[in-house]
Amino acid sequence: MAGSGDASLPDFAVQGEMIAMPIELEVNGKRYPVHYDPDTPLLYVLRDELGLTGTKYGCGEGQCGACTVLIGGAPRRSCQIPASAAGKPITTIEGLEKEGQLHAVQQAFLDAGAFQCAYCTPGIIMSSVGLLKVNANPSSAEIVQFLQGNICRCGAHPRIIEAIHQAARAMQGSGR
Repeated sequence: MAGSGDASLPDFAVQGEMIAMPIELEVNGKRYPVHYDPDTPLLYVLRDELGLTGTKYGCGEGQCGACTVLIGGAPRRSCQIPASAAGKPITTIEGLEKEGQLHAVQQAFLDAGAFQCAYCTPGIIMSSVGLLKVNANPSSAEIVQFLQGNICRCGAHPRIIEAIHQAARAMQGSGR
């Protein structure tokens, strides 16, 4: 369901049969008021209302990982979380870059060529950032285990694992 985006609407807006209540989300360090049905998946609010299209629609069931964002620093499937339930700061792939510098994981994926079609890449990068927050030096087995919910149909898994090891080394060296 698309948000109205109309600043002249009252504190609630009727969209079809549903009532859209105002929701304020913190996304990539900025606060955004949005008008959506509270049960609308966060994915649609990010893509349709905020124009953050790096977060991808994959399966719509939380099984493929293409829609992964960080909520409060932890990887979550945005297709399964109602926008009203986010409750904590949200980081999308667009929010990882700081002052023109790619995040170490983004840079490592580029350097290692850890993608082919790249549709899954934003979700895998977001999951990888979440992994490195809780485990600064994961083994290959730990990476594979953590990324089980992210599907790459192109078979770039060996390069993905190498990119995460590369990012871990870079982050340990930079303190990021």
